Order: sequence, then structure tokens, then C-alpha cells
Amino acid sequence: MREGTTDRLRIDPDVKLGPDVELHGFVNLYGCEIGAKTKIGCFVEIQKGATVGKRCKISGHTFICEGVTLEDDVFIGHGVMFTNDLWPRAVNPDGTAKQDGDWSLQTTCVKRGASIGTGATILAGVTIGEKAMIGAGSLITKDVPPNVTVAGNPARIIRSINEPRQ
Repeated sequence: MREGTTDRLRIDPDVKLGPDVELHGFVNLYGCEIGAKTKIGCFVEIQKGATVGKRCKISGHTFICEGVTLEDDVFIGHGVMFTNDLWPRAVNPDGTAKQDGDWSLQTTCVKRGASIGTGATILAGVTIGEKAMIGAGSLITKDVPPNVTVAGNPARIIRSINEPRQ
């Protein structure tokens, strides 16, 4: 692991770091797995049960929650937020605080080579296809096919990656 210019890192002992992982200041990692040669920017949190592949780049102010898998070569822009609960509530119907067993974890997968633009929000339970491009500020509510660019709120396909840019 190569650390950035600050020592303000919180990395729990249960984190699995591959070789040559680059971490910058104010990173919070617990119970996750980070692949070789991945770069993680400032103010990033990656929760237990999340997996990040090899050679990924995760930009600052990003939140990757439990149940998220990033395959190899994925780019995550600044301020990207993932979710993992389709019906989030702080309390149960009887008023007691929700515990781990009181909600259903929804998994999300970002396939190899996909890119997610700055400020995007990825709702729980979706798959983002290989080499897909997610436009900045987009809201992803359903699966994204491989090799397309999507954008908007909610995101919709705007072009195939194979189509020339205009």
C-alpha cells in the first residue's frame, strides 16, 4: 500500500488490500476488499462487504456501501453515492431501531471498465454493464447495458459507445 500525503486514514484490520493500492487522506475502509493498483481519493468510505477490483480509480467524496462490487478497471468520479436498501427506514413499524436483520441488502455490480461520472447516484440492486458510461449527476434506477452512455434523472440511454460522438 502506498499512502498519500496524510496519515489520516482509518483502515480496519479486516480490510484486504492488494499490492500497490494508493490511498489519500481521510479514507475510511472497513470489512472490504480492494484490488491491486487501485487508487482511492480523499474523503472516501468503503463499507464491509464491498469489493473493489484491480486498477480502479475512485475519486474523492465517494460512498461505496455494503453489497457493492466494482469489477476491474472501473472509474468512479467525485461524489458518487451508492445505495443498498430499497426501503430505507431508521425504525421498524413498532418504533424500535432497525438492526442488521431488519432490512434486505440489495447488491449492485459495476462491470469491468465502466465509468461513473461525478455526482451520480446508483440505486440499490442494479448492474452497470461492461464499459458503460454514466453521465455526471445521473440517477441510475435500473440496469445499464454494456457499451452505452446513459444520462439524466432517471438515466436513459443516449448513445451506444460504438457510435461516433457529435
